[in-house]
Amino acid sequence: MKKLILVFTIVFFGCSSAELVDNWKNPDIVIFDASKVLVVGMTQNEDARVDFESRLKAEFDKRGVESMRSIDLFDVNFTDYKRTEKELDDVERSLLDKDFDAILITKIIGSENRQPFLKTMTQLNNNRNGFKEDYLRDQPIYYDPEYYESYTIYHAETSLYCICEGKERSLIWRGRIDILDPNDIAETVDDYVKLVVMAMEEQDLIFHKEAENEGIGI
Repeated sequence: MKKLILVFTIVFFGCSSAELVDNWKNPDIVIFDASKVLVVGMTQNEDARVDFESRLKAEFDKRGVESMRSIDLFDVNFTDYKRTEKELDDVERSLLDKDFDAILITKIIGSENRQPFLKTMTQLNNNRNGFKEDYLRDQPIYYDPEYYESYTIYHAETSLYCICEGKERSLIWRGRIDILDPNDIAETVDDYVKLVVMAMEEQDLIFHKEAENEGIGI
C-alpha cells in the first residue's frame, strides 16, 4: 500500500510543494471512521495555522464529517507556554465530553538546507578537457552568488489519533511529508492538505474513495 501511495504522489503531485516520504498505519486497523475530529496545526505562524486548519476542516465538511479547528476550541492563551501532562490529560477528557473521537495533528519536525551544483551531468562527466577549460567553466564559484541553488526542505508529520471512550487512545496513522522550499504559504497548504486527504483515502481512514464515488454516480 505504501508503494502505491508513493507512486500516486510522484505522478499527480510531481510539481507540488509537498511530497509523501513515509506512511504508517496501525496494523490492527482496517477501516477507521470518526464522527467528530479535532484538527490541530502546530506552528508559530498564525496565518498558516488558520489557513491549514480551515482547509482541512473544509475537506471533512465536504464528506459530512463533523470537525473543529483547534483555534476555535483552545483558549487564546493555550499555546503561549509549555503545558504539563496533567493539563493535556484534562484536554483529552474535555474532548471526550464534547463527543470528539479523533485528533488529526500536524507539525514541522525538522528542516534542512540543500545547495546543488548548477551543472549538467554532461559537464560533470566531461573528462576530456584540461585545466584551462575546467577553470573557465567553474570560475563563477568565486564571484557569482547564484552559482549554487539554495533551497530549504521542511520535514512535516501528520498523525491521526483515536480518543474513543472505552478504547485505548492510540495512534491510527502517521504520514511524513516533505515540504519543498515553500515560497507561497497558501499554495503549500493546499498541496499539503490534498496529499494528506489522498493518503488517508488510500488507507480507508475517515476519507473513503468508495463513498465519494457513489455520491457522484461513478
